[in-house]
Amino acid sequence: MQKVLYVGLDVHKVSISVTVAEDGREGVVNFIGAVPNTPAALSKLSKRLSKDGHRLEFCYEAGFCGYVIYRQLTTLGHGCTVAATSMIPRKPGERIKTDRRDSQKLAILHRSGDLTRVWVPDEGHEAMRDLTRARMDASMHLMRARQQLLAVLLRHGRAYDTGKH
Repeated sequence: MQKVLYVGLDVHKVSISVTVAEDGREGVVNFIGAVPNTPAALSKLSKRLSKDGHRLEFCYEAGFCGYVIYRQLTTLGHGCTVAATSMIPRKPGERIKTDRRDSQKLAILHRSGDLTRVWVPDEGHEAMRDLTRARMDASMHLMRARQQLLAVLLRHGRAYDTGKH
């Protein structure tokens, strides 16, 4: 039977903190360290971890980095879970957050099956989402600019009496 390694990733713009949890309740949890957040470094990491024939199951929190890491890891043939940040169990007194602790927590929770997955859109859906959000942002900026301009004109005694602004 193939041994499974659960890999928790705490993803940031520049780096990724990596922790590996071995299969089983008493499996060893090792903090690997930080690697650069580049496709080459992630590929090298996955090759290094799977060199003994282990099956790799990665997980990371959904966030600003999108789904590029998910797509890269699944293309390499590894399992990957994008966890819903708001659904990650937290203890009441747990307030200290570091990259190392976050990646360890993700690896342990992934091993125990306590993470809630988010739906990962394909590239077409993601592009449409980005376009829709950009259009909404642009229309909100236009509305704000129009309101600010009308307020300035009103303060200087200029007002439109007829028609649209």
